[in-house]
This record gives sequence, structure tokens and C-alpha cells, in this order.
Amino acid sequence: MTIDSIGTAAGVVWTALSTSGKLSVKDLKKETKIKTDKVLFAALGWLAKEGKLVFDEDGDDLYVWLA
Repeated sequence: MTIDSIGTAAGVVWTALSTSGKLSVKDLKKETKIKTDKVLFAALGWLAKEGKLVFDEDGDDLYVWLA
């Protein structure tokens, strides 16, 4: 995993959320076709650090959408 691959994944995540709105992390992984949790969560961290995401928990599910 490189900074470039994380940045690319962050762009894919942002695009999916801008199209679909609020998604569970499980559904986001399916929609983006990001293969590993490590890359997905690195991308989410990148976008969260930039203030672009909102998170909410519902039971065991974590939901995310654009701020």
C-alpha cells in the first residue's frame, strides 16, 4: 500500500458517496470494489482528516456520507 494507492482509493470512495449518499462501510466496500479493509479504512481516514466525511453507528454497522 502506497500513498498514491490510498489517494486513489479515497477518490473512488468520494465518488461512490457523492453518487449513493449514506452507505454502510460494508456496502461502500462492495460498491467501490476496494479489495481490502486496510485500503478502505486508510481512504476513509484520508477523507475524514480532510473533513469530508460524517460517520454514524447503528448497532454493529458503521455508516458514512459526505459532509
